[in-house]
Amino acid sequence: MSATLEPTLLTGTTFLAEALSVSHCAILSDCQSPRSGYYWRSFFGQYPTLNALFCLVCLTVVLLASQPAVALTFDLPPEGEHIIGEMRQVIASHEDTLPAIAMEHGIGYREIVAANPDLNPWLPGEGTVVHVPTRFILPPGERKGMILNLPELRLYYYPPGGKKVITYAIGIGREGWNTPEGAMKIVAAIKNPTWIPPQSIIDEYAEEGVKLERVVPPGPDNPLGDYKLPLSLPGYLLHGTNKPLGVGMRVSHGCIRLYPDDIKELYEMGPVGIQVKIIKLPYKAGWSGGRLFLEAHKPLSEEFSKNGLDLTAMVAAVIRAHEGYDAAINWDLAETSARRHHGLPVAITAPVESTNPPPPSIPETASAN
Repeated sequence: MSATLEPTLLTGTTFLAEALSVSHCAILSDCQSPRSGYYWRSFFGQYPTLNALFCLVCLTVVLLASQPAVALTFDLPPEGEHIIGEMRQVIASHEDTLPAIAMEHGIGYREIVAANPDLNPWLPGEGTVVHVPTRFILPPGERKGMILNLPELRLYYYPPGGKKVITYAIGIGREGWNTPEGAMKIVAAIKNPTWIPPQSIIDEYAEEGVKLERVVPPGPDNPLGDYKLPLSLPGYLLHGTNKPLGVGMRVSHGCIRLYPDDIKELYEMGPVGIQVKIIKLPYKAGWSGGRLFLEAHKPLSEEFSKNGLDLTAMVAAVIRAHEGYDAAINWDLAETSARRHHGLPVAITAPVESTNPPPPSIPETASAN
């Protein structure tokens, strides 16, 4: 199974203030935080160490503006095989951060943080081994069009021809502005879009003391980036971004954002009419090399806070993928993977033994005296 990595160069260098603005504080934290600019200036002023760390975050955002990104393109495995890609390891240099390494390898923020739970995202440390999760279980179902899996924060695209699959990191709607599930299609492809924010977003900004223009022209300050792909569901888009750090997070108002070069690549493929299916599967199971694998992602925050760790969905995914096979499932290993939510495919069965009969034994020939 081969992977094609195509380096490209990101555009849009003036997104620092917006990327770290108080209206997008989820970029720095998974929790809901006070959204006053005064609050954050006062907070960091009281804690010099955190202020230094904040400055490092700012530097990372600036560097991401020119960070080369990669498109993850893989040969499509045959029916009955469900895993693409391989895990990678990177030795961090002194100036590396996990977000910069993630973008370089086509991975989102939460993916690389989940795969490296013991590392500081902003200071992993020189010489540290960083695990890059570029191995994926394909979503269940027909390998056609685009499939977006919300808990995974990832898009899978099956181009016409049935021989390749391309996968991209995505950002989705934050809690309260959820990206909807369902079947839809791409109805247009627009370069250099103008953003006309809805009244609800204008009101939200106004509550924070920020005046948002009713029409934002194309350019580096446009949060849609350089391209947008409207969906048949009114009000929802796939689009670029002027703040790449938010890819792989829940920071939007419901739309799906991609790294600038990823959305450009989709735009250039002529995507109008492509079927899009948005699903919500925190647990995926699939086969590779005669073994069943489980890939576990943390459920969306509003569901996790409501239901806690509900393993019913994990068990259902494993049983569905295991149907028709006799290999014994290691449920302890499956539960451990589900509790960790590290997003890495983990083998939960032993290799399936061949059903071919063993070769006939050959009697020993008596040695000559």
